[in-house]
Amino acid sequence: MRVTGKAVRRKRNRKSQKVFVNAGCGASDRSSMPAFFADWREIRVDIDPATRPDLVTSIIDLSAIPGGTIDAVWSAHCIEHLYAHEVPMALAEFRRVLRKSGFACLITPDLQAVAEWVLRDRMHECIYQSPSGPVTAHDMIWGFGRAIEGGKIAMAHRCGFTPTPLIQRLNEAGFDEIMLRRKSSLELVALALPRRTSSSKERESLMARLGF
Repeated sequence: MRVTGKAVRRKRNRKSQKVFVNAGCGASDRSSMPAFFADWREIRVDIDPATRPDLVTSIIDLSAIPGGTIDAVWSAHCIEHLYAHEVPMALAEFRRVLRKSGFACLITPDLQAVAEWVLRDRMHECIYQSPSGPVTAHDMIWGFGRAIEGGKIAMAHRCGFTPTPLIQRLNEAGFDEIMLRRKSSLELVALALPRRTSSSKERESLMARLGF
């Protein structure tokens, strides 16, 4: 399926409604999205056709979406499912589809924080409860065990991030400004902008409106 420029414009039709790409969307569930996106139009992208996305493809290939047409890219717990050499391809695609005024927001396990659980020999203790069940350090490093056991092999993790490499990969992809947050759930949240904002307050405000 190709999402043409005309299709993107249709998604923006109501009062210049903004459009975001949900990269690695999984099952359709807007309730898990930040309220910030409530009035936005969504283009759902996933490699698994069973999730019924708008676009069935890996996030390393968003060629069906014209460049510079998207207001935001949201990618929660997706990039860790790529091989390390694929990560620059995905981030470059995020940067390509974004408008200059847009942003990308990524969430991924914080392996530096997860390592503390490993060092304390707490590999299989629950770190937090997800809608799909308890999440352990083992799940955060190698992928959610229950899903993999159920045959969803694509849920395995093939790479991982600590703060510095994540910032480096985003810089290399052409993002000029990056803000990082660490969550108590041992996750990293990266806000990446194609061009610098006029003030730190603007960045902080956007991060706060996203719920971080």
